[in-house]
Amino acid sequence: MTVISHDILLQQADSWLSDAAAAQVALPDLPLGSFAPASTALCILDMVNGFAVSGALASPRVGALIEPIAALARRCREAGMPVLAFADTHTPESPELSSYPPHCLRGTAEAEVCAPIAAVPGLVTFEKNSTNGFLEDPFRRWLEDNPGIRTLIAVGDCTDICVYQFAVAAKAYFNTRNHDARVIVPTALTDTFDAPGHPADLLNTVFGRSMQDNGVELCRQIL
Repeated sequence: MTVISHDILLQQADSWLSDAAAAQVALPDLPLGSFAPASTALCILDMVNGFAVSGALASPRVGALIEPIAALARRCREAGMPVLAFADTHTPESPELSSYPPHCLRGTAEAEVCAPIAAVPGLVTFEKNSTNGFLEDPFRRWLEDNPGIRTLIAVGDCTDICVYQFAVAAKAYFNTRNHDARVIVPTALTDTFDAPGHPADLLNTVFGRSMQDNGVELCRQIL
């Protein structure tokens, strides 16, 4: 393997990030009316109290998404689209708790979907015991029971963890079945936490670009 100097790596990283950031600034808005309600589902990832309101992993950046996502969810339901919410829900035995502080334990307020989103009529909720909600059996059964779904709009948190894993897995799932399907992530309705060693804006840019490289579509927002 060729060893690249540190200075060259920094130059390449700077150029790559500059291009990726510029491309994301120029992303289009997509009208909700451009999606067929019978074949489109809104997937809300981890907008639970433990990430958006209070708890060891709560972030004000995620909290700021609550009302905009709730508003989009209401519009989707009014248009006749299914709206699905994935709620991080763990037991004390969850292996994930060895990687993250205890969070979103079953039966606690942290594992509950944020109230404005939970109040959306017809909301379907799936508990998730890992960072990748796409792997949950109840959701996979829902997909099998709704074979006409060809577009998934993914919103929520975190861009670089749960949103990323869900979107890339969903695109691969459809590709495996030769379905010409769309997985769309509106960047105005996704975010991640900001902490030492975890720069949110940088990670939003890097993982947004990686989603695009994996066939996921990015837009700025759904109008």
